[in-house]
Amino acid sequence: MKEDKDPGEPVERRGRLTAVLALATLISAFGSSFQYGYNVAVVNSPSPFMQQFYNSTYVDRYGKPMEETFLTLLWSLSVSMYPMGGFFGSLMVAPLVNKLGRKGTLLFNNIFSIIPAVMMGVSEVAQSYEIIIVARILVGICAGLSSNVVPMYLGELAPKNLRGAIGIVPQLFITIGILSAQVLGIRHILGNSGGWPIMLGLTGIPALIELLLLPLFPESPRYMLIQRGDEKNARIALQSLRGWEDVEEELSEMRLEDQSERAEGHLSVFSLLSQPSLRWQLVSIIIMNMGQQLSGVNAIYYYADSIYASAGVNQKDIQYVTVGTGSVNVFMTIAAVFIVEATGRRLLLLIGFAICCAACVLLTIALSFQESVSWMPYVSIACVIIYVIGHAIGPSPIPYVVTTEMFRQSSRPAAFMVAGSVHWLSNFTVGLVFPFLERFLGPYSFIIFSFICLMTLVYIWLVVPETKNKTFLEISQMFAKRNKVEIKLGNGDTPLTETKDSREDVGKATAF
Repeated sequence: MKEDKDPGEPVERRGRLTAVLALATLISAFGSSFQYGYNVAVVNSPSPFMQQFYNSTYVDRYGKPMEETFLTLLWSLSVSMYPMGGFFGSLMVAPLVNKLGRKGTLLFNNIFSIIPAVMMGVSEVAQSYEIIIVARILVGICAGLSSNVVPMYLGELAPKNLRGAIGIVPQLFITIGILSAQVLGIRHILGNSGGWPIMLGLTGIPALIELLLLPLFPESPRYMLIQRGDEKNARIALQSLRGWEDVEEELSEMRLEDQSERAEGHLSVFSLLSQPSLRWQLVSIIIMNMGQQLSGVNAIYYYADSIYASAGVNQKDIQYVTVGTGSVNVFMTIAAVFIVEATGRRLLLLIGFAICCAACVLLTIALSFQESVSWMPYVSIACVIIYVIGHAIGPSPIPYVVTTEMFRQSSRPAAFMVAGSVHWLSNFTVGLVFPFLERFLGPYSFIIFSFICLMTLVYIWLVVPETKNKTFLEISQMFAKRNKVEIKLGNGDTPLTETKDSREDVGKATAF
């Protein structure tokens, strides 16, 4: 129900998508987020040729072929070193964004793209699969930084009424990166014995473009005013981003946030972990990032070809089915950009995890009956596509948006560091373990993912509020109620019934 506004009350000015904001969003997302997605999927299609290269290199060195178990382990490392690098990159987020700024960190981060791109491009000539594994760690560092810094940067550039839509753009470019790798991985393009080194090396091109163009755009005004105390340049940046001269209202909100945080200073990760006032925010981003990755989405992108092969899809058709899956992912993420401000974050998360849970259960059934029922491969393809649709509208993009919104300036870098570490460790676990799960559990691998989706959905339903169209201060105040309830519970002052009522009040006030 809408509140009646005082006729004398000034109408709030809604932010708009200016050319400066749009271009800063596109360049940072293409230069950084695109690479994340590209390197998730780049090793999938050419994996048979890369493994042949591993084996032939081993034969040249030692005069005998690799054992199958060792080759599986080596390939799992090649895949999973990327998310492990992402974990190391996440550990660098807080110190770099506080020292270099958001834009400065993105420019610095290109080092971790260009160098490994060259390394992977020359790996076949150098006759070294070790170079690929090391390069995957380095490009993972790039992804670990960009996956956290781009949403932070764009979340601080965007007006609050566009923050959700702009916050999904990095995820959109991740899906475009995945699709680009899948298209280039088609056998007659680059997914063959001669083209895979070029395919791996192309990841450096977006980094070069970002290095050339991003310096033309402003640093985060919130970073400049709150962390650097540079109000003059913060005002200039805000004026160019908003397209109008009068930005005093937003500057006043930033000053208010600055004053309320002065006593805290910039929180380290250890300080963040010990802050009762941020307890539920921290638990929420940990659960959402674990749920996002342990739900199995990257198992589909790392090992899509082998999943479709086990589902009985014709070998020559697999690469086209994989590209089709990537196309659906891009399309649904574009849809999420346009509906997130209308539906809100919480509803998209709940619907997305519910769809993923159901799709994993159905995929398990389809894989179990594929040998006895001739049309089951088509059901398996449909289940994977439905899963991708569910993940694309909620679990993939929304955790980045919500992490930006749940924390204020002093705690945001440390929060992204924690969220990113959880994200990439979970990603690493899936990348390393899934080939063995697939080998030993077969079709029942996806039951584990369905259970994780269900548990994450229940947590979001009970705890996570709606953050749409709220300022950072308003979101902090919403969580303050829940954190206060938790403190009372810890002291034993509040009976369980009162706690339940309090949580329902918070849910009514914030979630709907």
